[in-house]
Amino acid sequence: MAATQMSSTRCVIWFGNPGAREKVMLAADGWHVRTVLPQQPADIGMRGGDTVVGLIDFRTSSDSELERIGKLTAEHQHMPLFAITPANDGSHATPQHPLLAACRQQFPHPPDLKELLRGLQGLSNEVPRAASDDVLDTLLGESEVMLVMRATLRKYAPVDLPVLITGETGTGKEVAAHALHRLSARGGKPFQAINCGAIPSTLIQSELFGHERGAFTGASSRRLGLFETAHNGSVFLDEIGDLPLDAQTSLLRVLQEGTIERVGSNQPIAVDVRILAATHVDLERAVEEGRFRRDLYYRLNVLRLAMPPLRKRDGDIELLSRQFLRNFRTRHPTRARGYTHEARQAMERFPWPGNVRELLNRVQRAAITAEGELISSADLELNLPADGAQLSKARSHAERETLLSCLQQSQYNISACARLMKVSRVTIYRMCRKHQLELEALR
Repeated sequence: MAATQMSSTRCVIWFGNPGAREKVMLAADGWHVRTVLPQQPADIGMRGGDTVVGLIDFRTSSDSELERIGKLTAEHQHMPLFAITPANDGSHATPQHPLLAACRQQFPHPPDLKELLRGLQGLSNEVPRAASDDVLDTLLGESEVMLVMRATLRKYAPVDLPVLITGETGTGKEVAAHALHRLSARGGKPFQAINCGAIPSTLIQSELFGHERGAFTGASSRRLGLFETAHNGSVFLDEIGDLPLDAQTSLLRVLQEGTIERVGSNQPIAVDVRILAATHVDLERAVEEGRFRRDLYYRLNVLRLAMPPLRKRDGDIELLSRQFLRNFRTRHPTRARGYTHEARQAMERFPWPGNVRELLNRVQRAAITAEGELISSADLELNLPADGAQLSKARSHAERETLLSCLQQSQYNISACARLMKVSRVTIYRMCRKHQLELEALR
């Protein structure tokens, strides 16, 4: 694997003791936090390419401690300074310290973290927003689990090691893989993705590693596989748990030796790729059942990124639904401008088995079908019976009807149906088996 290039770091020197949420919010936005205790101020270590911002916490610092901080910051006059001041509740007077005059902006305790981040981003010349940060904008969420996930993703991105992305269907595993690639030193190189469960087992070796002319019937010319076309970049293997055992052996060779062999050849070819893999199945169980190689699992499971399900993302459903509707309105004419109170409550109560993808699909469908300016729970098809068994039955019926409708619209073409439903081909096949739909009979 290629060595990771040294990159510029955005860093906040926090003079004081930041809270846990303050640290994770900054980390999720791409800021490294270095703590300097006022009682024992130390030197500020900076690399040449780093962007460094100072944040002075006036909440607990004494005058003598502030004096020491002032001497330290005076040696780094190029460093922009911000301040967090005590709550103005009458029990604490706002400190009138000379350091305040040097601070560009003050944030009263408790700080509005969104405002704090906007203030830091406002340093447009000193703190440029990374060109690849727009990828992380698609991983919306202000819940604790999403902040931790984004902070972890930023830690993993520059480390040139495999990442195993886990999570339920629709949680955004491929979006996370794109972000890992774009935020890495390989960001300008190819990113190749494949769904391991959507390719027939007889073709998966050729798709991944290529083939030579005459390697099998129909191989009229040499073909480069996914790994060769992604040389110096990243390969995303979605649903890695569905990879056949013989392809698992070939993938292990890539991870151990950095080489591949095309089908029909025994000549090793060196490839330099970073492997990002995703799964919604329990790989540990697959290993125990003999369906997944143990040595491959250990090679892939170096860095692990867990994508949280929507039902565990407190407060994110309303944020996402507003954003999805806003984005839809910019591309399509629709009367819908918001949601009724009943619809918002229904969205919060719904278990969202399809997670973010299901929420997006329901919002887009409701934006088209809604008659008024406010989307109702009926428009979202969430006015279902409260009883658990009835709810499950109603959801299964709705899923079956949606699948049948999409199959009919696509004239029973599986690839076209998968594009229409925004899922993989293998998911369409699984849904057909689940609802006992015989494709040949329907055709």
